[in-house]
Amino acid sequence: MEDLKRMAVFAAVVQHGSMSGAARALGMSTSAVSQQVRKLESDGGVTLLHRSTRKLALTEAGQRYHARCAAMWAAAEQARAELAASRDAPSGELRMSATVGFARHIAPALGDLLAAHPALRLRLLVDDSTIDLINARIDLAVRYGRLADSTWAARRLGGMRWYLCASPDWVAAHGMPQHPDALLSHSWLGFAREGGGLLIDLRSPTGEPRALRVEPRIASNNQLSIQQMCEAGLGLALVGSMDSHDALQAGRLVRLLPEWSFGTLDIWAVTPQRDAQPAKVRQAIAALHAYLKQVPGISD
Repeated sequence: MEDLKRMAVFAAVVQHGSMSGAARALGMSTSAVSQQVRKLESDGGVTLLHRSTRKLALTEAGQRYHARCAAMWAAAEQARAELAASRDAPSGELRMSATVGFARHIAPALGDLLAAHPALRLRLLVDDSTIDLINARIDLAVRYGRLADSTWAARRLGGMRWYLCASPDWVAAHGMPQHPDALLSHSWLGFAREGGGLLIDLRSPTGEPRALRVEPRIASNNQLSIQQMCEAGLGLALVGSMDSHDALQAGRLVRLLPEWSFGTLDIWAVTPQRDAQPAKVRQAIAALHAYLKQVPGISD
């Protein structure tokens, strides 16, 4: 390691044409620079520089040695520049993970960022299962709900409210429920969980808590599939406010018991890097947050 430092000092001496010039550039004393060069010559057993009171000149051995030192110095400067660019401007490959339901939001959320930075590439892994960020080399994952304790960094992007929904055909066949007790006798669609049952925490219009346990007739590990089956009239389902907005507007879904609160699902940006995040990650998180603030059904 000391040899590399001395090589860098020698390259700086040749570049600036003097010991004092190299010392100013490197933030060292002139005597320290001279000592480093003498050590190189002593260890190598050759003279690298002809010294005079007015100037320095490379020996033949010094010319050959300087070519290698200058190449090393240039490579170090390039590496430093690439680190700075990674810190200051989005570039390289951004590896993202998102659920199937959220994947449709990636293009509108990151479109401007990708258009503004041609050196930035995106690789999106779409999967509803929890991906190990380290093993999959994920830079940024979008996740929902309560996060497990870990060393990863997480930033809350917003909250998505749960809506109780059914299709218009289901409402026509079964009527509009007036109270949560009426929900127990109907078929439910729900997220597949170990142990089967679906526990729903809700609050009345006056804020009183209530718990409801139902057994889904149809279960899936994919929230988008649950919504599609709900739109097909196969039963009741809790659907995210962001996901259901278009279907509610188009009349494919009807919101039930709208005066009752069925809770909120937090949306998180999760990264394996707690400190010194590259620009591609920082700006992608900022773009996701800005986008979600404009999406109907999302709360801060």
